Amino acid sequence: QVQLVESGGGLVQAGGSLRLSCAPSERTNSTYVMGWFRQAPGKEREFVAALVWIGRTTWYADSVRDRFTISKDNAKNTLYLEMGSLKPEDTAVYYCASGRVPAITRDKYDYWGQGTQVTVSS
Repeated sequence: QVQLVESGGGLVQAGGSLRLSCAPSERTNSTYVMGWFRQAPGKEREFVAALVWIGRTTWYADSVRDRFTISKDNAKNTLYLEMGSLKPEDTAVYYCASGRVPAITRDKYDYWGQGTQVTVSS
């Protein structure tokens, strides 16, 4: 079973930046899309951004568009999320996920990481 390991979370002041990374334990030919979701306390897990692993198509939630950038390094088999202009409402546990079909709903993703905490102070 593929394991996804996130890193890069932490505490940052509002307006600051962070970069999250996600490295799958193995490469699989069935991985078509990889994405980031987040879950704030007391809220449902929500979509943040996703991309096609072999390709250039990306999707973003409206709440992060123009502030966050999802990218990948195929050679390193690593997914990134560059987060800028961070706001206190971005505080959440961020999860990396992979799936076999393009999707922005969590039920379409097959594998999930354990999550990394991002806290934005005001």
